[in-house]
Order: sequence, then structure tokens, then C-alpha cells
Amino acid sequence: MADTGVVETLLRRIEKADDGVDSLEAAASLGVDHQVLVGAVKSLQALGDLISAELRSSKHWELSGEGTEIAEQGSHEARVFGSIPPEGLAQSELMKLSFGKIGFSKAMSSKWIRVDKAHEGGPRIFRTVESIEDQVREKLLLVQRGNSSHLEEKEKNELKKRKLLSEVTVKSYWITKGSSFSTTITKQETELTPEMIANGSWKEKKFKPYNFEAMGVAPDSGHMHPLMKVRTQFRQIFLEMGFTEMPTNNFIESSFWNFDSLFQPQQHPARDQHDTFFLSDPALAHEFPQDYLQRVKKVHSEGGYGSQGYKYDWKVEEAQKNILRTHTTAVSARMLYKLAQQEKFTPVKYFSIDRVFRNETLDATHLAEFHQIEGVVADRGLTLGDLMGILHAFFTKLGITKLRFKPAYNPYTEPSMEVFSYHEGLKKWVEVGNSGVFRPEMLLPMGLPEDVSVIAWGLSLERPTMIKYGINNIRELVGHKVNLQMVYDSPVCRLES
Repeated sequence: MADTGVVETLLRRIEKADDGVDSLEAAASLGVDHQVLVGAVKSLQALGDLISAELRSSKHWELSGEGTEIAEQGSHEARVFGSIPPEGLAQSELMKLSFGKIGFSKAMSSKWIRVDKAHEGGPRIFRTVESIEDQVREKLLLVQRGNSSHLEEKEKNELKKRKLLSEVTVKSYWITKGSSFSTTITKQETELTPEMIANGSWKEKKFKPYNFEAMGVAPDSGHMHPLMKVRTQFRQIFLEMGFTEMPTNNFIESSFWNFDSLFQPQQHPARDQHDTFFLSDPALAHEFPQDYLQRVKKVHSEGGYGSQGYKYDWKVEEAQKNILRTHTTAVSARMLYKLAQQEKFTPVKYFSIDRVFRNETLDATHLAEFHQIEGVVADRGLTLGDLMGILHAFFTKLGITKLRFKPAYNPYTEPSMEVFSYHEGLKKWVEVGNSGVFRPEMLLPMGLPEDVSVIAWGLSLERPTMIKYGINNIRELVGHKVNLQMVYDSPVCRLES
């Protein structure tokens, strides 16, 4: 409720007024801020038909801060004129004054002063007239006294151009008596109680009308994180495209399946501790398909299947090391090996969405753990063109149409491509995935037919989510800096093509 004293005083004024009361005039006469009086009007309106208030708008001219200063002290040009003695003033001295630069040009335009550039002491300014009339100040004083109507529109616009005046729109209320007007305020009841019904007092009470337009209180409920919303959409897209989800329930993987089976050499930098998290307990894995392990060892150290290999001493001890998987391609390798063991090859389309781990330096676009989305298609005669086509179809379903492909190198794919999407928030191209055609050195040791090609791509879940929700820093999406209110407020994810 607004200030009771203001409300009561306003009601008495309305009672005495024949036609109505203007809120601006009432605020001025009561010596209160106009917004305080507007609050009183709103309070009275909430009580029913006590008063009627019509919103009115009017425009008037107001002096700017500089305009107020000129009205008090005179225009810049008049002050320049007043600063010049009969013997003149050095131009350099005049320019030191706060009003010197603007006042000099205006006074020159009015031909009140002149400059003697040939003066032996340097350029000197002299008066050219005996006296002046400061019309700018006089016009501003008229406005200050509320007589702006005495000025022509051209004169107002000139002062506005000099930023001495501004046109202000003022909103006020014209307040009149309502059908239930009274100077006595009776509080309206907001609740019908059992006691009122029992004693019949409800008959004498005034009840506040229901506001059926009011928003209800949002019920408490759980909310899906934006990552999970986007993950659900990704999964739905894969299923619509006929893909089968791979089992990805093992965060811990052996180096054999994570690296060696993918034809990634044991001396590759990605296998160093500064890129990969190694486990201390259990440190080693022991169960591998031995015949397949020997074929992998041979293609690494000696070559085969048309490849000369890497020509190094491949060690099973290195392949046994347990790690936190660095990509879900380790799962793809297991699934492709399982596919190769079938008596008859059948084309497949696999996908997975799960967490992977990298020993990364944290920044706005990198985390030490993130979600990888992977798609794998195995069939006869697949090419790089098929890969680019399926990537365009896939990302279009996500609503991401600005794509670029950049040639890249991967130990286990040839050819390989990095996939970039334009991030509107960061205003730059951001890498969203990697792709390629799996090498024969990876596929043939598994036992897949020679005419079978496998195209694959992987991307993070976090970066498309950042693009979709306009998040510029990945640490605001995942980790201890996440604002839970963001999770509560984030809209439903709709990835529209």
C-alpha cells in the first residue's frame, strides 16, 4: 500500500475538485515526487471503483545540464566576448578557458570578434562590436520559466542541435471520482474464511475481485540440464536416421582398444601422460583376443594389407595399460571387431553419446572431461563424399547449417576432416567434430572384408549445446561454476532443420 498520508490527502483533493485532478500538479502542490503520487493512484485503483484515472501524455522542453549552466552564466560565445579586454587577448590564452573553443567559433560566426594572425606576439583576438545581446541565454531562460511556446520551432531545433534543449514526454494521470468514491478507505478482503461464513459477516465485507490474468506460482520440479536436453535430441536424430546405439558403459579402457586397435602408434604424443589419464589400480588389462592382438602387433611393427606399418618394436606391456578412455572410438573398435566375427557381413550404422576424458588445459572451449557423440557407418563402397553428405544431413537436423570442412590427420582415418561450425556468440568458427574413413590397417586385422569401408565422425556434445543456447564459456555449462538458475530457466531444446 502506498503512503497512507498521500492517499488520504489525494482523496480529499479529488473530493473538492469539480472536474478532476492532474497527478503532476497534485505532486507539485503536495511537495512529493510524482512517482510517489502514481503509487497512491495505483493503490486506490486496486480497491475497485473508488477513483477513475486516465493516463495522459504531454511533451515539453527541458534544459540539459549544459543548457542550465548557460541560463545561469551566459552562452559560451557571450562569455568569450566578455573575456576579451579592449587591448585584445592571445588566442592561446583564450583556448585555455573551458568555454573557449566552442565560444570562439560561435562568436566568430556572429562576427563579434576577429583574429589578428599577424600580431607580433602571435594570433590575438579583438572585439569587433561594442556590445552584444545574448539571445541564446534569453531563449533558454524562456524555456526555464515554462514559456517555450514563445519560441519558434526552428529556434528550438537549433538549441536542441547544440544539446542545450531536449524534448521530454511526460506521462501523468487525470484523476476523477469513481462510482464508489469515498474519502474513507475500506480494506478489501482477499480470502473467504470459515468464520465469515459461520457468523454471516461476509455479507458486509467487500472482497477484492479475482485477477484471472495473474500468473500462478511455478510448481517445484526437477529440470533437465541443457546438455541432457541436447543429448536427447541428438539421440532422437540418430534413431530417426536408422542408427543403433552402442553400449558405452565402461569409462576405463585398455590402451589396446583405445589406441592400438585404431592403428595409433605407441609413441604417439596423445598417449603421453600430459594428454591422457592413466590408472594406477588396476594399472593393466589382461584379457584380449590373442589372434587379433597378434595381427595388430604385426601391422604396427612389420606392416601388412598393403601397408608398411610403423616399423617399431610393438610392446604388449604398453597396450595393457589402463586409461580413462580418450574417445568413444574405442567402443566403435570393439563393435567393428564383433561385426567382423559374423559369418556373413551386414551393413550397420552405429552411434554413441557418452563421456570421455582428456588431460586438457581448461579454457572457454575446453574441459578435462566432456561428452563425445560418435557415428559409424560400415558398408561396401563408401567414400568421402558419402561422409560429407551424411554430415550435412546430420548437422542440418540439428539446425546448424554453417559448416566448413578442413583436411586433417588422424592415425586411424585416411582421408580425415575436421568439422567447423560458426558460433554467433564468439563470432568465430569453432571446431565441433572430427571425421574420416577408417584405414585398412585398422579394419582388415579385425577380419572385415576388403571391399568394406567404414566412415565415422565424432563431435563433442558441449560445443553444439553452447551454440544452441548462446553460451560463450564452456565452464558456465559444466563444472562448479554452473548457475543452477540457468538450468531452471533454459528453454526446451528444439533442434530444427
